[in-house]
Amino acid sequence: MAGRRPKPTRIKEIEGNPGKRALNRREPRPESALPPCPGHLDEEAKAEWGRISPELVRLGLLASIDRAALAAYCQAWSRWVDAETNLRKYGAVIKTPKGYPIQNPYLGIANTAIDLMRKFLTEFGMTPSSRSRISAGAEQGPPIEDEWSEFNLPTVN
Repeated sequence: MAGRRPKPTRIKEIEGNPGKRALNRREPRPESALPPCPGHLDEEAKAEWGRISPELVRLGLLASIDRAALAAYCQAWSRWVDAETNLRKYGAVIKTPKGYPIQNPYLGIANTAIDLMRKFLTEFGMTPSSRSRISAGAEQGPPIEDEWSEFNLPTVN
């Protein structure tokens, strides 16, 4: 899909809908909840989970179904921290045993993993942003009132 990814409706509501565009009232809105942190995450990823998850729950942007997306984000964060640490230690360019300069593998591995993760999560609607493009079967927000609502016109999707 071309163009800018839409913001989740909840974020637009928090910001006061600055663009004044119609909000997606059919966006799935799972109940806000803090899913349990997966045990397979490393210590850095668990620390990021503990840092970000309470805020996401407070804003109503995290639900139990978001566990995998949040875990993937946290592990990506951990890989980025590890890559940055190693890049500072060894530099962006390292030398082969024969003395030829090459790109540090930490940079390529981290970038590839993050890109694949992002594509996978977006494709399956597993992030709050991609959820805003989905229309559920029934409207989940308050009815939208406008000057034509009294005429009970059929809606076009």
